[in-house]
Amino acid sequence: MFLPVNRKEMEERGWEQPDFVYVTGDAYVDHSSFGPAIISRVLESRGFKVAMIPQPDWKDEESISVFGEPRLGFLVSAGNMDSMVNHYTVNKKRRSFDAYTPGGVMGKRPDYATIVYCNLIKRKYKNVPVIIGGIEASLRRLAHYDYWSGKFKKSILLDSGADIITYGMGELSIIEVAQALDSGIAVEDITFVPGTVYKTRFRDNIYDGIDLPDYESMLADKRKYAESFDIQYKNTDFVTAKPLIEKYGEKRFVVQNPPSRPLTTQELDDVYELPYMNTYHPMYKEEVPAIKEIKFSLTSSRGCFGGCSFCALTFHQGRIVQVRSHESLIREAIQMTKQDDFKGYIHDVGGPTANFRRTACDKQMTKGVCTNKQCLYPEVCKNMKVDHSDYVELLRKLRAIPKVKKVFVRSGIRFDYVMADRDDTFIKELSKYHVSGQLRVAPEHVSDHVLDLMGKPRNNVYKAFVKKFDQINSQLKTNQYLVPYLISSHPGSKMSDAIALAEAIRDMGYMPEQVQDFYPTPSTVSTVMYYTGLDPRNMKKVFITSNPHEKAMQRALLQYKKPENYDLVKEALIREKREDLIGFDKNCLIPPRKIAGKKPVNKNENGYKKKEINKKDINKKDNNRKTKKRS
Repeated sequence: MFLPVNRKEMEERGWEQPDFVYVTGDAYVDHSSFGPAIISRVLESRGFKVAMIPQPDWKDEESISVFGEPRLGFLVSAGNMDSMVNHYTVNKKRRSFDAYTPGGVMGKRPDYATIVYCNLIKRKYKNVPVIIGGIEASLRRLAHYDYWSGKFKKSILLDSGADIITYGMGELSIIEVAQALDSGIAVEDITFVPGTVYKTRFRDNIYDGIDLPDYESMLADKRKYAESFDIQYKNTDFVTAKPLIEKYGEKRFVVQNPPSRPLTTQELDDVYELPYMNTYHPMYKEEVPAIKEIKFSLTSSRGCFGGCSFCALTFHQGRIVQVRSHESLIREAIQMTKQDDFKGYIHDVGGPTANFRRTACDKQMTKGVCTNKQCLYPEVCKNMKVDHSDYVELLRKLRAIPKVKKVFVRSGIRFDYVMADRDDTFIKELSKYHVSGQLRVAPEHVSDHVLDLMGKPRNNVYKAFVKKFDQINSQLKTNQYLVPYLISSHPGSKMSDAIALAEAIRDMGYMPEQVQDFYPTPSTVSTVMYYTGLDPRNMKKVFITSNPHEKAMQRALLQYKKPENYDLVKEALIREKREDLIGFDKNCLIPPRKIAGKKPVNKNENGYKKKEINKKDINKKDNNRKTKKRS
């Protein structure tokens, strides 16, 4: 049964008033891949009454008054995606499709949705507690650079007017906040919950906290922000982290408590086995497109110790991997097979990184993750326990379920973790049973100094993986290949690096259909580099490509065969004095002149297209004139 979305459904349940009203920027999809569904069901499991307002009309105050004033508070989330990433491409062009809205319609949520919704609520219900969460709030919990406005912004807690942020995945913190409110504790006094951010005017009440550079100093000096981010990055672990204090003005502080502890396997099983409806609400006449990919997929883990610089997982889910039990995943898979539209295919079994099914090392749960080094970068840590056996066993069990024809692995795998495993069982079974023609991997680049800044393994590791994958598929006689994810214009990448990447693509014999231009999103190491020009981990200067034309050239080089990219590629090669790559030789990227594509448009002096003269038409007109004269 879905949670109430209107007053009639609430009254049918016998409720006079909900405890919480959840306002979200997504359509209402009651599935465990949607954050609002998890949080609302977790609260429901603890006896709280939760009502849903999906995608309210932010121009109408009455749109958040569907249920009246909630007993305990409003919960607000922009949805499964940051609203700005949802709305805009890296070129800041408006997208035309929203996978989290019925029919894919764009424009059903505002820009900076969390802030807009909170301001709407606070105008209508001034004294009702507002708790914000989700990816948008979580990654903006402290002062941050905002790529879309080009500004350095305050904590979203201040701009939204909300009372508390529950950051990260939020199950433990939202329960504790809800129970505190239910017991009569004022929202301004809920300052003790791990995994939350609150605001205060009393610095002396914060025990054992770390003072970050204040907002005004970071606004004036980008280096101060890089220093602050380094401190934040080293305080993302539940064992070692301390409260972080960010000052605004004379007497206003935003305080980030240490993260919530990771969920146990039993707790994670419980979360994913709550009574979800596993589809979108029937009030929608059109399908919510996002359901297609996740409806028959299994989430087997959380957290990632990969440590990629451009990824915000360290700040959101953390570096400690948490896993569900085989039994829980099998129960969910069996339920899938009973659905009428199940065709025999489980689309994915994974998480942030599919082949992580344990903590990186045994000491993480007692001593915390290392603050001064990564698990896989620049090399695999000698303390790491590399073991795929649990994942292999899980996949074997899933593909043995009646009615299951194929189990795919479409979440990314860490190929450096695969190469660190002396046992090839996983890569062999992955290739034989769980790949359909192509396996997606993420080398991201080929220049080692760029890979260092990305926190990715060196290029020789990827080359070794490609060799092993090809050898295994040759033995299995399977015609399968790798599809690499690549990023252009990442901090540190010069035009010469983009050309080197284009040459590598040429040598692969594969032209990527899609490439990702680096997208600066809040709370990543790479975004700090982009904004400050410094690597916050060592404060060294980093080359930055921010000019749109320069970025366009780097991106074009990754798809140099496309006719529409010809001029940009040629300009880049000439600028870098790499004319050796212009010609008809097999090693060249482009020919010396355009031999394909559209013909140049012939325009007159005013810029209007000239009408092309057709000789046949001229001859036809002349014949007509002659005929008229004769008559």
